[in-house]
Amino acid sequence: MTFTPRSLIRSAAPALLAGVLLAGVSVVGSGVALGSVAHPTASSVLASAARALAQESSVHVTVATMNGKATTSVVADIGKKNSTETVTSGKESFTIIVTPFYAYLSGTPTGLTVLMGLTSAEQKKVGRSAIAMKKGTSAYTSFEQNLSSSALVHLLPTVTGTTLLAARDKKTKGYQLSWTTAASATQTKSSTVMVISSGRKALPVDEHVTTPVGHSTTTFTKWNESIHVTVPTSTIAYSKVVGAAS
Repeated sequence: MTFTPRSLIRSAAPALLAGVLLAGVSVVGSGVALGSVAHPTASSVLASAARALAQESSVHVTVATMNGKATTSVVADIGKKNSTETVTSGKESFTIIVTPFYAYLSGTPTGLTVLMGLTSAEQKKVGRSAIAMKKGTSAYTSFEQNLSSSALVHLLPTVTGTTLLAARDKKTKGYQLSWTTAASATQTKSSTVMVISSGRKALPVDEHVTTPVGHSTTTFTKWNESIHVTVPTSTIAYSKVVGAAS
């Protein structure tokens, strides 16, 4: 069995259960975040946003995805040391917790099999416990890389293909960046609008993704706030669920 952890940070196609996918190449810069850009272009707004993101240690992310009649939600807190993500689809869900030494995966029976990809036999081994993955194993690394503040710089799209809309966001007055992602073997074609704050820090505010089959909305709040997680009391080692840990 291969884990397929949902990557948090980049909203992609609503067809994806978690509604977000790490993608794109960050626009790296140096210095202090510009916030309000004097002569905004797609390039200057992205550069300012990249500088701002490099200074952030945590963020609260919520995603609401509508794919046909199916609704999926994601709530995550991404930090330097501790992170957590809960994905809910109907009555099914799974939760990932990452700490400096272990990552934990738990969920409803169908949440673990249908949403996360465990086999029925593996899910029965887990029961009501959480799978514990030790630091240094590939399973831990997969979750830690996806739920770490070091990945925040990957929030942004590439400059090529990104347009700065002439109109500011009506609600926040933030800059609106727009781009289109072509269809691939794993996702449908999508159109995205990301709002970047025009205030003191040029940080992402929200993102709206539309595809032929649905749409999703991602919001980013609580930047740089402390994140505390509760470690599961009942756990089962990864190696006991899937064999020898790698």
